[in-house]
Amino acid sequence: MEIKFYNSLTKKIERFVPLRPNKVSMYVCGPTVYNYPHIGNMRPVVVFDTLRRFFEYVGYEVTYVSNFTDVDDKIIQKAMDEHKSEKEITEFFIAQFEESVHRLGSRDPNLTPKVTEYIPQIVAYVENLVKKDAAYVKNGNVYFRVNKIADYGQLSGISVDDLLSGARVELNDEKESPLDFALWKKAKDGLSWDSPWGKGRPGWHTECCVMVDTIFPPDGKIDIHGGGYDLKFPHHENEIAQSEAQHHNKIANFWLHNNFININDEKMSKSIGNVIYAKDLIEEIGGNVVRMVILSTHYRAPVNFTKETIESAQKEIQKLENVYRQITLVLQMNDVEIPLLGKVQNMEKFLTALGDDLNISNALMELFEIVKKANQILREKELEIEKLKEVFQTIDDMLSILGINIEYVKLNKTDKKLYEDYIEAKKNKNFFHSDELRSQLIKKGII
Repeated sequence: MEIKFYNSLTKKIERFVPLRPNKVSMYVCGPTVYNYPHIGNMRPVVVFDTLRRFFEYVGYEVTYVSNFTDVDDKIIQKAMDEHKSEKEITEFFIAQFEESVHRLGSRDPNLTPKVTEYIPQIVAYVENLVKKDAAYVKNGNVYFRVNKIADYGQLSGISVDDLLSGARVELNDEKESPLDFALWKKAKDGLSWDSPWGKGRPGWHTECCVMVDTIFPPDGKIDIHGGGYDLKFPHHENEIAQSEAQHHNKIANFWLHNNFININDEKMSKSIGNVIYAKDLIEEIGGNVVRMVILSTHYRAPVNFTKETIESAQKEIQKLENVYRQITLVLQMNDVEIPLLGKVQNMEKFLTALGDDLNISNALMELFEIVKKANQILREKELEIEKLKEVFQTIDDMLSILGINIEYVKLNKTDKKLYEDYIEAKKNKNFFHSDELRSQLIKKGII
């Protein structure tokens, strides 16, 4: 099947052809771990988890990498404020991030590297840029020479002249140009490591470059580099600049960026005071509902969390849960083992939608068409188990790709007898007894 994405680098929809046959390499910038993740941090988690699931379903072997930035000014300050080590801070918030990831139904990436694990490689990478004259040393700091890159600004669409005219040039600034950025920072407080330029720590823009470079040899070239829209400039622009100087490539064939999350039509920000932690929203409305709100809007458009969008997602999840649990109940009562192992039908339109720049909205429309068909089968007087099995497999696979996890009760002999007695009581119009049995079934989560 044809797969195509909007490439942020070329500003065009392009056909996806992997660098290596049947393999996909994907790197997504992860969080700086000094606080609880907010709901905006979860959008790339959901988007790229779904993309990975789609690739795997259609037969690709995916290597999905997403990092943790575990050394940063904010981390150092947090550690000082709380009288803890940086490692204590980062390990706690990595665990918090991973818990939110799992509660949203996302899987862990194949690799989750930490910056502190790659210091020798970062030092070697920066040394090489200095040797190539793409970087220079000043007072224990190392800076990248932006003027060495002819097409700097290609990703973000920002011109160097505009950047220079808007730059604030500080008195006695040790940089050759206001646009040059730090590859290595001289140690002041907190974590630091030895280097040829003295004690210090890496610059943010270099960390991801080095992890991609190390994990995907020989030239750090990958199929897809992703992240939030806010990372386009300067972070991703500066990654490309370093890779061009180091390897004469732009790191990735495709650059994919998801848009922001808004709260009640306003961009989420600390200044407005509308930042919502992921853990709190998941606790309030559930991981499936949060995921559904995120999935219901195309990844390149802003997601708006409002009372209306949450209620709409809740209704959609309820529909899915109802049909899923009803089918699993009927199949088990007919001695059908779950999970099923037959051939999945009716997936072509669903997969085509996902292959069209990850058009999840259209994929969801296909899912609910299948749900409608399932309900029709369940209402038929003469229940056709084979048809029900077929439609269940399709729904199950679609939900798996979307990362929506619905639990159902695995019936034992006692459960089956209870349900049979309930149906018999209803049939005989023994309403008092059927209500009593129904209460027991509800308590067990069977209906």
